[in-house]
Amino acid sequence: MNGMQRKVIGIPMGDPAGIGPEIIVKALKDGQVYSGCKPLVAGNHRVFTRIMKHLNMPMSIHLIDDPAQGKYTPGTLDLIQAGDCDADSLHFGEIQAAAGRAAYDAIRKTCDLALAGSVAAIATTPINKEAIRAAGISCIGHTEMLADLTGCPDPLTMFQVHGMRVFFMSRHVSLMQACALVTRERVIHTILKCRKAMEQLRLGDKILAVAGLNPHNGEHGLFGDEEVREIEPAVREAREMGIACTGPVPADSVFHQALQGRYGAVLSLYHDQGHIATKTVDFEKTISITLGLPFIRTSVDHGTAFDIAGRGIASAVSMQEAIRLAGEYASYVSG
Repeated sequence: MNGMQRKVIGIPMGDPAGIGPEIIVKALKDGQVYSGCKPLVAGNHRVFTRIMKHLNMPMSIHLIDDPAQGKYTPGTLDLIQAGDCDADSLHFGEIQAAAGRAAYDAIRKTCDLALAGSVAAIATTPINKEAIRAAGISCIGHTEMLADLTGCPDPLTMFQVHGMRVFFMSRHVSLMQACALVTRERVIHTILKCRKAMEQLRLGDKILAVAGLNPHNGEHGLFGDEEVREIEPAVREAREMGIACTGPVPADSVFHQALQGRYGAVLSLYHDQGHIATKTVDFEKTISITLGLPFIRTSVDHGTAFDIAGRGIASAVSMQEAIRLAGEYASYVSG
């Protein structure tokens, strides 16, 4: 991409007691990130001053009030101040209400910029759910926060790794609850959402595969009848509506087949079914993408890594990939 085509990508700093600020600094040290987008960080100036000093990785911090003022060149961290916290009082690797509040303030600021059209997409860094809760914020996950801040109650999560894409019918619920959610109506509803998302991502000519729930698809009801009772009728009805989908496909093979290019995407029926499949392929390059918002949101798919926070050893590979994909999708997807 040339400079005229690059989109501004908003990057909230994440939990300042975790590795979020560190991987942002490391990612933006790499000039390749700037070839596909204009990265703009939202967060606390003192947090980044501290982490750069701690890592002995000096960069120029360019404080701005408007994304249009950014330099967007390697070696410069363009930063919009979001919230306020005493960076010196924060302790690496610990759950702290102040850190949770700072992380939320950065997310809210980035979201506001995206809703205003000042940034084209956002790439989020890790937050700690316990710190968010300690700060008195009811929405403890990124997806829930963004749904609340944008007024979009039903966003869709997709993982991407090496060209394999996986949607999720449910997210943070127990396995028992997830199984109970596998109903004909919900499967059809999610298939339609996935197909809309695939059209946005220019995958309209590809097939969506619905994963099975039980081992070997339940062997026609021998050990589990959800496939016969709920999933097969849903897929059949969707196909009658002209939707390019198939399934249920046994979960022990569908992800491999998608990785080989047989399917454009897979609908995973519960959280860990798709998480394990994607992260086993490449943990660091598995990127979470939230669709159904007024803008594209990508995210690293790892946590705050409190056990190594402040040690300078966190990998920025996932952060770089999240920023890269945000820039790629923002070039042709609008929400």
